[in-house]
Amino acid sequence: MRRSIWLVGGDGWAYDIGYGGLDHVLASGRNVNVLVLDTEVYSNTGGQASKATPLGAVAQFAAAGKRTARKDLAMQAIAYGNVYVATVAMGANPQQTLDAFREAEAYRGPSLILAYCQCIAHGIDMRLGMKQQDLAVASGHWPLIRFNPELRSVSANPFQLDSPRPTIKLKEYAYNEMRYKSLAAMRPQEAAALAEMAQAVATERYRSYEELAQRDGSRFHPAAEAVSQELVVDLSDSGTGLGRRTGNELRKGD
Repeated sequence: MRRSIWLVGGDGWAYDIGYGGLDHVLASGRNVNVLVLDTEVYSNTGGQASKATPLGAVAQFAAAGKRTARKDLAMQAIAYGNVYVATVAMGANPQQTLDAFREAEAYRGPSLILAYCQCIAHGIDMRLGMKQQDLAVASGHWPLIRFNPELRSVSANPFQLDSPRPTIKLKEYAYNEMRYKSLAAMRPQEAAALAEMAQAVATERYRSYEELAQRDGSRFHPAAEAVSQELVVDLSDSGTGLGRRTGNELRKGD
């Protein structure tokens, strides 16, 4: 029986306190799927800021608004070249979300899905969570991407940008949430400056993603699986008794 293994955690774990373990799993090359429920804040500890918390958002230990941009965990995972990576927001594009889960499950290697999740710590009417997800994508705050290493086999670019160019300003999304509005009420000048910086970050991120999606894929190095297929290792003098082995034979248990 083919086993389907999924690890599920929050952004505080994936971006912060568990990142070393997550990175180790992604680097292993094993057929393991990871789903990160990204609320952009340590929800279980009262709303503490994490490395997933966006610039300008108010959280515990960031009462004056977070002053640095959120960590781009998707691009860090893509840098391995042989990890399936996707960012999804079900309220914005349910079909893209479904496609990402299907592709991650089918991919014979490590996969990482980052799913935008609304949270009570955002300070919104939770009944409107799906609408807020849609605005997050429309503003460019949460671009939808898929990176599928298997597309190299058909000479296609593995990096796909699934969300269109932003159609609204970031403030139209952010200022529906108390984590942004509260700072504007207390420190309007600082809030305005941070909002301008956050807009610049979102614009530049989308521009860089768009550039990657338009290339022929040569920007991304070949997957380790493809490189090792023809690799021949001579272990005759290693004391293991293995002799000469190909990369694939070593992967199968030798």
